[in-house]
Amino acid sequence: MKQQAEISDGRLLEGFFKRLTFLATLSERQMANLIKDFSLFRVGKGDVVFHQSDHSADLYIVIEGSAKASLINEEGQELILATFQKGDFFGEMSLLDGRPRSATITAAEDSLLAVLKREKFLHSVKEDPIIAIDLLSALVRRLRMTDEMMESIAFLDVSQRLLRLFQQLAEKEGEKRKDGFSRVRKLTHRELAARTGSSREAVTKALKVLSFRNLVKEEKDCLWVSPDATETVSRMP
Repeated sequence: MKQQAEISDGRLLEGFFKRLTFLATLSERQMANLIKDFSLFRVGKGDVVFHQSDHSADLYIVIEGSAKASLINEEGQELILATFQKGDFFGEMSLLDGRPRSATITAAEDSLLAVLKREKFLHSVKEDPIIAIDLLSALVRRLRMTDEMMESIAFLDVSQRLLRLFQQLAEKEGEKRKDGFSRVRKLTHRELAARTGSSREAVTKALKVLSFRNLVKEEKDCLWVSPDATETVSRMP
């Protein structure tokens, strides 16, 4: 359930927002005015922020916690399109075109979200059009990532999809050991299946294959991905 929170320190939000590419060009006056237009909401783990096809057009920024964008079919099967960590934003497609939501957003953990109404955003764009250009650039990057996901589902087997996912996670959040292996946070087999368009059973089998080939090493709280994974994705049968 959403719970509205107080914006206790505008300077804290200002410093946070200045790290976002599409807001970094704002003047101090514009930034101060924009912060006043944001609302803060707390959501609990598993809470739905909005559903696919909902008629809403607000922009959300993750201040604390994380969220995921997914498609869910009539049988309840889930395909995770993207995840959003602290500092990420979502909702930009409906924000720009005013059409219904294209995916369901769910809080992956207890989170704090900053929310900006579409009309407030459009007013800011009139004052500084570069905001829209930077936001469009971010949108294009995400569409390219979605294209890559669809390509993986269509042309790659489950082992290759997992390796590609691990590579993406390693590039975004991983740390490297001296031997070149990259640390990736551990996800459940259900989560991995949802993010690769496969089943839990297929993921379990694929992880055994990857472990046997020494491409992925599993530890209690993480996975280590081999530096050979990039080349392996391109040549695996």
